[in-house]
Amino acid sequence: MTNRFQELLAASPAILGEGAVIERLRRSPGIRLDEQVVNSALIYDDSGRAALEAIYRQYLEIGQHYRLPLLLSTPTWRAGRECIAAAGLAGRDVNGDNGRFLAGLRDSFGDYARQVAVCGLMSCRGDAYRPAEAMSADAAADFHAWQANALAAAGVDFLLAATLPALSEAIGLARAQAATGLPYVLSFVARPEGTLLDGTPLDTAIATIDAAVTPRPLAYLVNCTHASIFRSALLNERNSSPLVRTRIIGLLANTAALSPDDLDGSAELVEEAPEVFGNSVAALRDELNMKVLGGCCGTDERHIDCLARRLTQESMRGGCRRKFDANGQ
Repeated sequence: MTNRFQELLAASPAILGEGAVIERLRRSPGIRLDEQVVNSALIYDDSGRAALEAIYRQYLEIGQHYRLPLLLSTPTWRAGRECIAAAGLAGRDVNGDNGRFLAGLRDSFGDYARQVAVCGLMSCRGDAYRPAEAMSADAAADFHAWQANALAAAGVDFLLAATLPALSEAIGLARAQAATGLPYVLSFVARPEGTLLDGTPLDTAIATIDAAVTPRPLAYLVNCTHASIFRSALLNERNSSPLVRTRIIGLLANTAALSPDDLDGSAELVEEAPEVFGNSVAALRDELNMKVLGGCCGTDERHIDCLARRLTQESMRGGCRRKFDANGQ
């Protein structure tokens, strides 16, 4: 039996990904991100909930305007049981509440809601840019099972483990997600030479996970990586196998053409012109047969609007169609 996301993948030539959420909130006046769960607690505060809704609504409106299927991820990137307890939220269903919040916002868009897939977002336990902190496969499977089950119970369309730097923890995450019975996707951070941050070639990582976990991931993505770095990674000779080209289906791209090491040490967020971003990311659809294309660090509604316009093959010579004021409205 297929679900909403699988149906969109089968029927759509392109699926639009959301842009940045956490980085936009970090730069929003009056919004304080929790040190433990980051943006997951904002739904319990009126101003925080409004800020979250405003960002997601912009991405929904762009997808609706261009009639593109859309992928939205729950604000649960750091909502594992350990972080929830440290944030003093152990008595709340943080994953379920965030899942229902986003599904409710999606459903408010009427007929277009059928074109929107909500994924339950997870990540590694430690720093996503420090592969040395990665858990073993067995420890990760045990640790991440709690959040995977909580998100599945919330009724998300599928699970997404993103910003993964190392193979060992990715295997464990895959096991935890597979056990829920939901479709799931893994998303790596990639180096230009075609490896994960721990040095594992993408080809090896995919082959290892596919062989080790049943059911295997529905597909793979790369995120928190610039389009030029992603292109270099996939065109590296070590990733020339059909496995890489068929199992990796998309990119959620940064606007900074920096290596993961340089990006992690950058004091300021490096931005790229929305039109440049839209052109370079959309080009991956034809060049590398990528289907899911969206944004990560540095992106906002302007970048996603330009990407959506490019994906619908409208001319970029006049700039992006939709105009936003200083507040993004």
